[in-house]
Amino acid sequence: MAETTSAPGTATKLIAEALGTFLLVFGSIGTALFAANFGASENGTSLGVGFLGVSLAFGLTLMAGIYTWGPISGGHFNPAVTFGLAAAGRFAWKDVPGYLIAQIIGGAVGTTLIVLIGLFGPDGWLSAAQDGGFASNGYGAASPGGFGLGAAIVAEVLLTAIFLLVILGVTHPQRNAEKFAGLVIGFTLTMIHLVSIPIDNTSVNPARSIATAIYGGGEALAQLWVFIVFPLVGGLLAGFAHRALFERKPLPPVQAEARVS
Repeated sequence: MAETTSAPGTATKLIAEALGTFLLVFGSIGTALFAANFGASENGTSLGVGFLGVSLAFGLTLMAGIYTWGPISGGHFNPAVTFGLAAAGRFAWKDVPGYLIAQIIGGAVGTTLIVLIGLFGPDGWLSAAQDGGFASNGYGAASPGGFGLGAAIVAEVLLTAIFLLVILGVTHPQRNAEKFAGLVIGFTLTMIHLVSIPIDNTSVNPARSIATAIYGGGEALAQLWVFIVFPLVGGLLAGFAHRALFERKPLPPVQAEARVS
């Protein structure tokens, strides 16, 4: 999430955000739909990657995006991250709308290409994937573990806030950890998915939720508001909290001397 010394243009940044969000959505949702429950071998060994594989797919694709396009755009790939960075004073509010549009487009292209692959898949694969929600987020009957609306709200606010606090901490310019930021952020997203896939299929990213709900059917679209609103709330809370706690401006020299004395 570090900035380069020669600032790229706005169009270049938006393209980078769209590409990074595309990679994140295509890689992770593709894993969830194609490989999570692939069946078993003749001796009964599971061939699917399961929750662990899907969680790793989210983390690894995010790492790849951060190291590939992060130096260009900052590597948000997530509206909640953009909101959180703006709330923390790390990103200009005037640039937020453009990033949101780029992220939503990138995510939608990712799931659209999955649909295109599915059109040439086994008979019934695509319709079954869509009938199953297309890896969309959900609560109640749409929750993998049967968790209700309240659980989804708490999980999305809390886990998005944790995600943002890690991002803001590991990219802090005074901590000299930027070379490892992509690894830390990616593995944090993996952990978040390991915790919350059973709760609501894990959003913490409205662009990801929008991208899957487009093809997930009526219930996914009806519940989508939860996975737009509450990740953004979590991101904002974390951004404002980080700014208040860790981004305080140093005291002027006279005040600093008076405090020491």
